[in-house]
Parts: sequence; C-alpha cells; structure tokens
Amino acid sequence: MDPVARFLNLVTGPEPALDEAALAIAAGADPDRDPKTGLAELDRLAEGVTDLDGLVARLFVAEGYTGNAADYYDPRNSLLFDVLERRTGIPITLAVVAIEVGRRAGIALEGVGMPGHFLVRVPDTQRYLDVFDGGRRLDQAGCEILFRSSTGASDAAFGPSLLPRVSTRQVLARMLENLRGIYRAKSDHVNLEWVLRMRLGLRHEGPELVRELGKVLGAQARWDEAARLLESWADGPGRGAHAGVGVLEEVKVEAKQLRAHLN
Repeated sequence: MDPVARFLNLVTGPEPALDEAALAIAAGADPDRDPKTGLAELDRLAEGVTDLDGLVARLFVAEGYTGNAADYYDPRNSLLFDVLERRTGIPITLAVVAIEVGRRAGIALEGVGMPGHFLVRVPDTQRYLDVFDGGRRLDQAGCEILFRSSTGASDAAFGPSLLPRVSTRQVLARMLENLRGIYRAKSDHVNLEWVLRMRLGLRHEGPELVRELGKVLGAQARWDEAARLLESWADGPGRGAHAGVGVLEEVKVEAKQLRAHLN
C-alpha cells in the first residue's frame, strides 16, 4: 500500500497504534521498507525486560541508544526505521522506542510534551525520563532545569501545565512537523509532499497546510493538480469556519496563478 494511504488508514477512527503509525511515517521516505521488520525489532528489544530499570539498561546501555546532538536535524532522526537501525534519534523518536518497548514488556509509559524537549513519564507519577540523555531520571525540579536550559525562558513560570501528557495523534503530528521543517529548509519538495499529505490526515484547521501543499506541487510543475487542490478546499464544506473572505480570495488567486502556467 502507498505509505500515505497506509498512514491515513491507520489514523482514521480511534487512537492509532503508535508503533505502526510511526513506522508508516518512516515508510514515506522509503516505501520499500516493511513495517514488520520494525515491529520485530521492537519485540526483540523488549525480550527479558521486566521493569523500568531493565528497560533503561537495555536501551541505553546494552543497545547503546543515544540522542543525536551532533546532527540533530538529520531527517533520519525522525524516521523510526532509521532510529532503530542507527540507535540514535531526537527526543520524540527515542520516546516512541521507549514507550513501545515498555508496552511490550508491560511497563506503562507516556509521552510528555514539555516545551523545548520531549520527555517520557511513568503515568500518574512525577518520574520522568530524558531519553535523549541516556534515559536520565528526572523529577519535576529536574524537568524545570531542563526546560530553562532548552528554551532560555529563565523567568517563565513552570508547573504541571508545562508537562502535559500527549496523545498518540499529537506525537504523530509533532513527528511530521519536525520532518516538515527539515524538508522545507532543504527545499526537498518530493519528501515534503508526503509529509504534508500525512499531516493533512490528522486534525488541523485553516488552509495553511493545503496552501503549502499547493506550492510544493507547483514546484514540481504539477500546476493543474495544485490548482484543483486549492479550488477543492476553497469550495469545500467547512472551510468558512477556518478562514475569512480575504483568505478564501487569496487561495482562489493562488489557484488561478497556478493554472496560468498551463497557458
């Protein structure tokens, strides 16, 4: 199945399986990758793990998982197949590995969307892990120190509201947003296209993603397809709730400009 279609199929309906959806994102960059290999590796990592100490020892000592501080914006850090093979990534993808290995081992963990740095937490506790730093244990005070160092917000109030549990859909959206920023900076229109199509499959508001996808298609000389995409959004149901008349007119003008390339 086409990676975008597979991802959209997974995220339609109830909360999707994190491991399968994260591997579906990674397949966007390499459609020949078989999700079964990634799932099997997560199964292997969980073998013999019985508690949180054992999980940390398995991932960050025995297997050598580590944060890729040297090349943080390498797109492979956001692609779960590559993270599992290279044993390095960014906080959110390393968190996916820890959460999914923990789930297989019967150890409940949840993602925490602290501004500036993604963390893992034992539910209903103040026990946190910084998976980007070897699974380092943190309490709330330690989280505050990390928050201030990663954001530079020395005077901002810090409390539980900055340590929210994030849903699977929010994790997936954040992973896609990371890739969106990386591929946009590289002007990699081919990869940015599948990222935007997947991102559109999650809940969103407004025309921003559609307009960006239109530009990406136009950059690939797919002007008619881009124009039809924008026109479909502008004329579609519900678009008025997320955009004023001015924005709708701007989108229609952009569609006309794309069609002008066909003359």
